[in-house]
Amino acid sequence: MNSEMILALAIGYSLGSIPFGLLIARMGGKGDIREIGSGNIGATNVLRTGSKGLAAATLLLDAAKGAAAVLIAQRLWPDAVNVAAAGALVGHLYPVWLRFKGGKGVATLLGILVPLLPVAALIYAIAWIGLLLVLRISSVAGMAAAATAPVTAAVVGDTALFPMLLGFALLVIWKHRENLKRLAKGEEPRVGRKQA
Repeated sequence: MNSEMILALAIGYSLGSIPFGLLIARMGGKGDIREIGSGNIGATNVLRTGSKGLAAATLLLDAAKGAAAVLIAQRLWPDAVNVAAAGALVGHLYPVWLRFKGGKGVATLLGILVPLLPVAALIYAIAWIGLLLVLRISSVAGMAAAATAPVTAAVVGDTALFPMLLGFALLVIWKHRENLKRLAKGEEPRVGRKQA
């Protein structure tokens, strides 16, 4: 790994690890988001505070930090874009500031895709929003959306991005393992309800 890759990784991780959900909830007077609902720092759990505005802000900022990491690398270190993208996602999932207990990566992965592979970002967004509207189960929509990223890369023939996006999708699904257990038991909450 050369100096450019190290810098790209550091920038990506630093951006990705900013816990916007935690910060926004506190600034919005909602307290520590980790003590509410599922305890997650993402937009879905922020929504459980009853504030759609704070949840939307969390989603947008979590996506923006992923996009920013890729855009900065594209501008400064074109050969290290994938490293910056990986840093951003890992930073969000495992932020050192929160003892490596971060979010689940759905919004951040979408942000990464916007400048990295726009067609994948579009399909991802359609799958995420569409399934969320139909099923109203955030975890299912998020995991399904993440799975579309490597599939899209394969379909468009981007063999360079496919392995990385497959890894990203698996990481997002791994972070949803507790949701998968609840889904198997029929206990996974739907969006709009306040239980964890």
